[in-house]
Amino acid sequence: MSVFDVLTLICGLALFLYGMNLMGDALKRSAGNKLKITLGKLTSTPLLGALLGLGVTAIIQSSAATTVMVMGFVNAGTMTLTQSVGVIIGANVGTAVTAWLTGLSGLNESGAAIADALKWLTPNAWMPLLAFAGILLWMFAKRDRQRDIGAIMLGFSILMVGMSTMSGAVGALKTSPEFQSILVVVNNPLFGVLAGTVLAAIVQSSSAGIGILQSMTVTGALSFTTALPLVIGINIGSSAPPLISSIGANRNAKRAAFVYLAFNVIGGTVFLGGYYALDALLDFSFADETVNMFGVALTHTVFKATAAIIMLPFSKALEKLSGLCVPDKKDDSPVSQLDDRLLNTPSVAVEQASYVTRQMAKLSAEAMQNAIGLLGHYDAKIADEIRRSEAEVDKMEDSLGTYLVKLSGHTMIDKDNREITKMLHLIGDFERISDHAVNVLESVEEARDKGIVFSAEATHEMAVLRYAVSEIISLAERCYEENDLALAAEVEPLEQVVDDLKDQIKLHHVLRLQKNECSIEPGFILSDLLTNFERVSDHCSNIAGCVIELGRYDELNMHQYLGEVKKGGDEFDRKFLKYQSKYAL
Repeated sequence: MSVFDVLTLICGLALFLYGMNLMGDALKRSAGNKLKITLGKLTSTPLLGALLGLGVTAIIQSSAATTVMVMGFVNAGTMTLTQSVGVIIGANVGTAVTAWLTGLSGLNESGAAIADALKWLTPNAWMPLLAFAGILLWMFAKRDRQRDIGAIMLGFSILMVGMSTMSGAVGALKTSPEFQSILVVVNNPLFGVLAGTVLAAIVQSSSAGIGILQSMTVTGALSFTTALPLVIGINIGSSAPPLISSIGANRNAKRAAFVYLAFNVIGGTVFLGGYYALDALLDFSFADETVNMFGVALTHTVFKATAAIIMLPFSKALEKLSGLCVPDKKDDSPVSQLDDRLLNTPSVAVEQASYVTRQMAKLSAEAMQNAIGLLGHYDAKIADEIRRSEAEVDKMEDSLGTYLVKLSGHTMIDKDNREITKMLHLIGDFERISDHAVNVLESVEEARDKGIVFSAEATHEMAVLRYAVSEIISLAERCYEENDLALAAEVEPLEQVVDDLKDQIKLHHVLRLQKNECSIEPGFILSDLLTNFERVSDHCSNIAGCVIELGRYDELNMHQYLGEVKKGGDEFDRKFLKYQSKYAL
């Protein structure tokens, strides 16, 4: 094998990996929402999970990619570890489909009669047409879905060309003494497993490793007994991407990666031990026969299916084993659920970011409601909780902003783009509400430390304003969480009432000062509280307006919305009068 053959082999491997990556990315983009539904909801039993994992992996052509995706679901809390075990087992079986597809490259060498009968199945017959159709769609289609279909076709074509290139490059090994000496070493099952593990760990894919092994069959020097340990080792080595991906994930995501590794190690050990035991008893006639591409695909499939049948009844034991190897450690922050592994399936990542944003909204609203409550009765524990909430909300804003910017760089459907726009617009409002909660808390503490007490009239008026602000916060949070346009429409009339209340309370305070019924010092604290309440209501107005704009008009134009609102109208006036009567001083 010359230097040029080695370079050709490397080129073929590069084409194979690029084609697989191109096809897989396009499949994940086009099927992202379906993957979310199937993997996230239809995993009630290990068997159903295994079937779903098999189907998804057969589509995206990578068990490691499915497992990494599942780890993202588990890390995000969308899927439990129990649900993930069955999916991972099925994913390991589904990856065998690639070997059968790439095995088509060997049809030309199956004999003249078979080649003639199945000539339209050979890559040389239909691959150029597939590649040409793919490139036309990819270059000229206007819709993203059509471009993705073109990328799938083009990626598969490139993958097959890479396989053919690798097969041609290793053809010279048929007569190579060095290659024969390597095979003698690989004939030892332990060395075979080790060699396959290293190969798959390097190329980061069991499908790529099996493809390389299939390309080696053209030498005619590989037997079934030699290929089996390599196949098992390749599957063990394919655990590298999930294990690497688990770094920085939560406990359950790490356990999901361990389940993938344990399946291949335990399944491979049992299968290999059983094979050699049966061979010693039955003396398999095919053991030393030369294996071809389809023989490798068959060996791979039989191993995967047998391992799944053996391991599926013990899915609970696998889960417990992963728990022993990866002990519990509490993951408190919702921020840990913003998993970069989900970015390749944008619809899933958007949903998870939306979940974290809802948690942020809830935390901000609770902080503000707690701060309002302290005006009636101060509690040091609640004060500490408000400050912890504000710090957590700040962290969530930073993490969400970074995550959403990363996510916006991926191709996705219009609905998901609008959701990202909404979240990017609103996380600042939620963060500011929590800031105002701390501001209110500090005003309460200042009054408490200085012994300042409001007059009975001011106390009553602030109570009315507190109730109004409490309701507008509740409305804003609920309209965002439920995407309820009717609730959102209630916010702006109430915001106008809050503004009016602030102005009235300020005026009444000035009048009391003029009558010497109140001193100046309480006025400073009163002014700070009024400012914070008024600004909180403004942020609630922003939240509701954004929900209405994107829900009703599919675009964000707050100036247009607020302009229309301020023109009034019978419905707006009716709601305004209702709240004005409810919160009259």
